[in-house]
Amino acid sequence: MKGNKLVLPLLLTMLLSSCASPEASGGEQIDYEATKKMVVDILKTDDGKKALQEVMSDEKMKETLVMDQKVVSDTIQQTLTTEAGIEIWKKTFSDPKFAQGVAKNMRTENEKLLKDLMKDPEYRAMMIEVFKEPEIQKEMADALKSKEYREHLQTVISETLESPLFKVKMQELLLKAAEETQKAEEKK
Repeated sequence: MKGNKLVLPLLLTMLLSSCASPEASGGEQIDYEATKKMVVDILKTDDGKKALQEVMSDEKMKETLVMDQKVVSDTIQQTLTTEAGIEIWKKTFSDPKFAQGVAKNMRTENEKLLKDLMKDPEYRAMMIEVFKEPEIQKEMADALKSKEYREHLQTVISETLESPLFKVKMQELLLKAAEETQKAEEKK
């Protein structure tokens, strides 16, 4: 019991002396440069690096960093417009998995954009003008006359003729045509 009475005043004395200002305790005040150096040294240690990794892996911290749209848009703008950035993007998009992921994510937006553009009279008129150009018409005709296109068309037609749905539809149409022909002959 006597030991417990001594522990409380000892803890109180230690607490009060640790809260005292450096001038009152006879030490010098730590300046900015010394504090900065101390923090940098701490961050360079393994414990400091580990603490930074934990902070950066926190989901709320990630959201905060990503949510700063101005920084993100400025970075993308700078990355896209420099020659080094263009090379990085070329190399990045050469990875098929990356390109596929980007394409999947952008597909909906691209489809919406194209549908909106097709409703725009100015865009439609421009597309019509493009297709009216003799050079474009020649290229399209050449493409339609190519061996590859003809083989593709032949394959599509063969697959369509073999399709059970097509066969049923054709039977229905032939029966309907036969009935109409029979009714027309009966009327005569």
